[in-house]
Amino acid sequence: MQIGISMHFLDLTLERPVDNIAVDEALLEQAESGQGSELLRLWEPSNPMVVLGRSSSIRHEVKLDICDARNIPVFRRCSGGATIITDTDCLMYSVLLDYRLRPHLRMLEQAHLFVMQRMHAAIQNLGFPVEICGTCDLALNNRKFSGNALRCKRNWMMYHGTILCENFDLNLVSECLGTPKRQPEYRRDREHHEFLTTLPASPQTVRSAIIQQWRAEEILVRWPERLTTELSDHKYLTEAWTHKI
Repeated sequence: MQIGISMHFLDLTLERPVDNIAVDEALLEQAESGQGSELLRLWEPSNPMVVLGRSSSIRHEVKLDICDARNIPVFRRCSGGATIITDTDCLMYSVLLDYRLRPHLRMLEQAHLFVMQRMHAAIQNLGFPVEICGTCDLALNNRKFSGNALRCKRNWMMYHGTILCENFDLNLVSECLGTPKRQPEYRRDREHHEFLTTLPASPQTVRSAIIQQWRAEEILVRWPERLTTELSDHKYLTEAWTHKI
């Protein structure tokens, strides 16, 4: 299923891990100020990092002693959802959408459905029997390989998520993350190793399918570098933000 409006494409993985978290909020703020456009961003981390949801409990969802021992940084993103750990072979995506073009997305249920249907179609076109489970998970055989979250402003929405590809080390999840208290019903109290799986495809293959599905045809060259750095240094790298819950 294709969408009817083409959008910009931003292929951007930044050197500082924290900047990859901050740039999503910077893009959203730039759009909200009247300077942005609808876009798809793809990026791929080169080392492990833990990313808390906006309202996640760092004490319950992160094994800080293990992360500290392994020098795995911990950040908190601007969107909701549970804590994740990402690393190589995990494809990360973000979609920036304009409510004025798509007013029905102001309803959260419609926003989740809109994005999940398109991500579902992209993966399904690769030949996998993917399912939409819970509020905004993608799964194979009732095991999750993609988690997603959103952040809403007055006129714009940022929707982003992860896709665990074929060589992602699932052991990282059990080693570094606790079991979240908030769980979708279909999880049925399964531990991480029983609940999660990887998509048997490379990030490059999945990347192409997502770009085609979203019709991300126009390359975006400029992005809010200064605002990204400001957010990283004065928000995302501070204990007041990361350890607030």
